[in-house]
Amino acid sequence: MTGKSAARGAPYFKVRRSRVHGRGAFALRRIRKGTRVTEYLGEHVSHEEADRRYEDRDERDNHTFLFILDARTVIDAGVGGTDARYMNHCCDPNCEAVIEGKRVFIEAIRTIEPGEELNYDYQLGRSADDPPDVDEIYACRCGAPNCRGTMLWPAKRKPSRAAPAATRARGKTKRVPAKKNTRSTGTSKKTPRRAVRKTQRTRAAAR
Repeated sequence: MTGKSAARGAPYFKVRRSRVHGRGAFALRRIRKGTRVTEYLGEHVSHEEADRRYEDRDERDNHTFLFILDARTVIDAGVGGTDARYMNHCCDPNCEAVIEGKRVFIEAIRTIEPGEELNYDYQLGRSADDPPDVDEIYACRCGAPNCRGTMLWPAKRKPSRAAPAATRARGKTKRVPAKKNTRSTGTSKKTPRRAVRKTQRTRAAAR
C-alpha cells in the first residue's frame, strides 16, 4: 500500500510492518519540512455513533482508527479510510496533524529521509474512568530518547516527596495544562490526535 501526496500522484510513503506497532508508513523519498504528506480520510460520524460502533470492544484493545475532528464530529478511518490511518505514534514525531475546516492533513515538521517511518504524537486524552493500568494499555514503544512511555497526554506525573511547610504556605498558583484540547473553528489549526472518551471506554484515535 502506498500513500499519495495531496498535490501530486507520486506516493510519499508505503505501508509495511513496523517495529513500533503493527503496520506503519515509511517514506519512499525525501520529504521536506512543511510538506503536506497526506489527508486523514474516513467516514464523518457523530461522537455518539463512534461510541456505538466500538462499544463492544475490549477496553484493553488500543487499536482503532477514530480521529476527533471537532466537538461534534469524529472521522472513522475504518470506513473509507486511506493509508494515513497506519501512521504510528511517536513522542518525538516527524509529522503533525493539521485541521483545516472539516479536513485533517498530515504535514512533515522536519525533513524526512527515505526509509524513515512517518509518525506523529497522538496525545490521547485521559479520562476519570481510566483503569489503573491505562498507561500500559496505551504503552508507547517508539524508542525516542524522550519517550514518555505512553500515547496518553499529559504524561503521568511521578509521585513526589511532600514539599516543606514553608513552600506549601506560599501563594497558590494555577497549573496551566501543557496542552489544551484544541477544537476546529474553520481556520487552520494544528491539533493533536485525540481519543474519543466514551461512557464505557475510550477507543478513539489510538493506533
